[in-house]
Amino acid sequence: MKLIGEDMIQITTRDSLPVDAADSVLAGRVWRPEVNGPSIVTLRGRDVFDITCEAVTTISDLCALPDPAGWTRTATGEKIGTVDDVLANADEAARNQQLPWLLAPVDLQAVKASGVTFIASLMERVIEEQAHGSPDMAHKIRAEFEKLIGGDLAALKPGSERAAALKESLMKSGHWSQYLEVGIGPDAEIFTKCQPMSAVGTGAYIGIHPASVWNNPEPEIALAVSRDGRVVGAMLANDVNLRDFEGRSALLLGQAKDNNASCSLGPLMRLFDETFILDDIRHAEIDLRVEGTDGFVLHDTSSMSKISRDPLQLVEAALGKTHQYPDGFLLLLGTMFAPSQDRGAVGQGFTHKVDDIVTISTPRLGALRNRVKHCQDCAPWTFGANGLMRNLAARQLL
Repeated sequence: MKLIGEDMIQITTRDSLPVDAADSVLAGRVWRPEVNGPSIVTLRGRDVFDITCEAVTTISDLCALPDPAGWTRTATGEKIGTVDDVLANADEAARNQQLPWLLAPVDLQAVKASGVTFIASLMERVIEEQAHGSPDMAHKIRAEFEKLIGGDLAALKPGSERAAALKESLMKSGHWSQYLEVGIGPDAEIFTKCQPMSAVGTGAYIGIHPASVWNNPEPEIALAVSRDGRVVGAMLANDVNLRDFEGRSALLLGQAKDNNASCSLGPLMRLFDETFILDDIRHAEIDLRVEGTDGFVLHDTSSMSKISRDPLQLVEAALGKTHQYPDGFLLLLGTMFAPSQDRGAVGQGFTHKVDDIVTISTPRLGALRNRVKHCQDCAPWTFGANGLMRNLAARQLL
């Protein structure tokens, strides 16, 4: 990836698709200007085929099939272009509105997220809370907490007797936190990240609230779960987070997480089959790179093997006997990234600046790229479930 001038991101097949794309079963969504709506697509070599049909009108329908990967592999469809052309049109700043471009590869599914699933991010959530959203206080508090509990937390199994003992000890000393409760307690944090169909795809602008002065990307893997609770695929995700908002009060979680264009997904969904299974997610290495127009570069790598709760445990926590998802759901698995590298003044850590380029990648899922803007400068979300149903009906697919 390189910047072209100040306005374009070069998004290519070589650095966006899985390294084993030829053996992958990939599904996604594109906006087709000629039908004024979205279509489900898959790849056949270098070609993109629209496989939308009366039986499978949405990604939600696809995920509900007994064998989504098998159906996608053999589905007939209409060639709408090459993957090179579709990816070349992904960049929102230079997009040709008369040609197809990639959307987030989900539609009617609920978009849920898991919080505090890695020890590294748990520590940063506690620091945010203790700092009351102030980046100036974070450096000192981070050092205090790492000395106090860092070693104990790293070896803890959430919900274990040892975790319960540490909780009791910290409560007595006045150091307990609601983030420690979900990080090492018996119950996982599951929240709604955004509304169905509001997430953006690769190349789109991704939004931060204009009032936020302390925020960061959250590179994650997201699982696609069918309406009957089967995990059928995975994709990359950026769960943009406003650290100052959530740090002031956990009751501001909705405002910290759910803003216009504050969730990106993609570039495509890789369906599970004999070449790609849940264990590949469990052992994935995730790479994060942030490049600013000020010359700042942040680069880090994390391992899903360090997650404190197994992905299937998180799926069970999201579903359970008390929830139903008739359209299925997407579950972001959480991140160990909470960047503390100073970008400006010493001790103030990292925060985004407008026009940062964020790249999240892992070899078996490809790369997800977005440029940071303030939420009001990102395209407003106007095409929801009602628009989708009307569009599909007009195309005689319903």
